[in-house]
Amino acid sequence: MKIIVLGGSGFIGLHVANALMKANHTVKIFDIRKNKKIHRNINFYKGNINKKKKLMLAMKNSDIVFNFAALADIDVARNKPLETVYSNIAGTINILEACKKLKIKKIIHASSIYANSKEGGYYAISKRSAEDYIEEFCKLNKLNFTILRFGSIYGKDADKNNGIQRILNHLVKKKALVYRGQRQASRKYINVEDAAICCVKTINRKFNNKYLNITGKKTIKMIDLLNKLSKDFKVKRKIKFLNEKNTSHYNVTPTPYKIKKSSNLYIAKEKNFYSGIRELISLEKGKI
Repeated sequence: MKIIVLGGSGFIGLHVANALMKANHTVKIFDIRKNKKIHRNINFYKGNINKKKKLMLAMKNSDIVFNFAALADIDVARNKPLETVYSNIAGTINILEACKKLKIKKIIHASSIYANSKEGGYYAISKRSAEDYIEEFCKLNKLNFTILRFGSIYGKDADKNNGIQRILNHLVKKKALVYRGQRQASRKYINVEDAAICCVKTINRKFNNKYLNITGKKTIKMIDLLNKLSKDFKVKRKIKFLNEKNTSHYNVTPTPYKIKKSSNLYIAKEKNFYSGIRELISLEKGKI
């Protein structure tokens, strides 16, 4: 199949693009920057998902769209609410409209396990909103979709803000183990290469219009991981937990998001509905 990976220069996107190529698909990447590690057999298009003309040009003649283009850092999103909306919501709508015009068969969208949780701040809200837009748009326009809710990803080529990468960088450079969160924290880590293989599988139509969680099978306690690293690398310093607050990250598991209940508010004596209608008719007649 002919597949375009939006945001394909990023951590997960590039691994997915490579996995798709290995599975004998024709792959191209659309991103704001070109990653030096993009394979020579993958065509690259430079652009932003909020620039519609370039987006349409890149997506042309594609069968399937993978969307990894987003503001994907919770901490960055917390300080850039408007930019988060542009990237994660408005950008997604631009992609959907392009899919409709170009008659794309399916969109596979990278979301997050934070989308269905109370944690995650503006990032989670934007992902939740994007999911809703995708589902409604696809229903109205008969477009197939798959939502991929990623958990904690680690692996080769992760940037310095990646949770595991941050720990390892500190270990190598300062011979110390520091974790931003709390002692009881845990995660279901999955290697990016395994996550990419999962993504390739979602092309299958049995996953059409489904929400899928991409996480590891086992729960890893952070204290166990840090103790093992301390032992294996003979770290002399005591493990340090920063216990940072207001980070928007979950501790052990995301808290399920619940719709907030509302109550009714009435005035003591409301205007009679039909009297209100007659007033409007009189106003309309006065315009003639």
